[in-house]
Amino acid sequence: MDQERALLDLLGLLDPDPEPAPDRSDGERFLGRPPLERSSPVYGGHVAAQALAAAGRTVSAGLAVHSVHCSFLRPALPTVPFDHGVERVRDSGSFATRRVHTTQRGREVFTLTASFHRPEPGLGHQDPMPPVPDPECLPTYEERLTKAFGEVTQSLGKPYELRFVGPLSFDAEKDRSQVSSRTQVWVRAKGDVPSEATADRERLLHACLLVYVCDVTMLETVLVRHGVSWFHATGWSIDYTVWIHRAFRVDDWLLCALETPVASGGRGLVLGRVFTREGVLVATLAQEGLIRIRDGRDGQGALG
Repeated sequence: MDQERALLDLLGLLDPDPEPAPDRSDGERFLGRPPLERSSPVYGGHVAAQALAAAGRTVSAGLAVHSVHCSFLRPALPTVPFDHGVERVRDSGSFATRRVHTTQRGREVFTLTASFHRPEPGLGHQDPMPPVPDPECLPTYEERLTKAFGEVTQSLGKPYELRFVGPLSFDAEKDRSQVSSRTQVWVRAKGDVPSEATADRERLLHACLLVYVCDVTMLETVLVRHGVSWFHATGWSIDYTVWIHRAFRVDDWLLCALETPVASGGRGLVLGRVFTREGVLVATLAQEGLIRIRDGRDGQGALG
């Protein structure tokens, strides 16, 4: 599966089907299809993005999502549809809040709380984007893998493209001088995202895509900090928060500037900021993940 085909497939999966129900007293329900790639457990970004899409379908025009808070409760099954139940927690002229309970076979696997706001005049400022090379000056992720392992790595068939600025976890594992508490990675959808019928639907779609693609980048930062690669670790998202500040497009390059301030008790925390290539700060990220080390490694590396 090439990457542009993968993007079109993903866009279809981010359009959950409303379930007909004459009694809406318990909220709206949407049926979400599992990903075509049958990895187990299901990639958390898929569930989060699909649940956000369901929540956004119940919100009035003119309200844009500004915060998304996710909790991953159980591993999601790769062959079972998702039942997204959307609860209308709040509706006002300026804000709407939605809570989504996602189940498979009657077991709750995921929850999401999303807040939507009608943009209004107010104060404005932002931190500057760190200086980094343009994405076109950097090798692709597949090229990095080819260089590191000496075997040609073809397209991985993902709906996104990654270009890391600095070391990856397998680099830091081989060379302790590359250990760092920060990573930077350019991301974008692999292909053009078609226009939606309304500006509200288009902004929501790009927010869902951002939630999807940023989830894949974050826990790598914890491993780079300790000089441990994914060959010797496994990791899962526990919770994940995205604050969206401005409109953006995910089919344009976005820089994720990530750092990990702490890891303890088997959990690692990663904080991040997302910039357009023009330096506009469009989102802030936070994720805590469970990371388990294999092969007798203790994961207690120090900054070199």
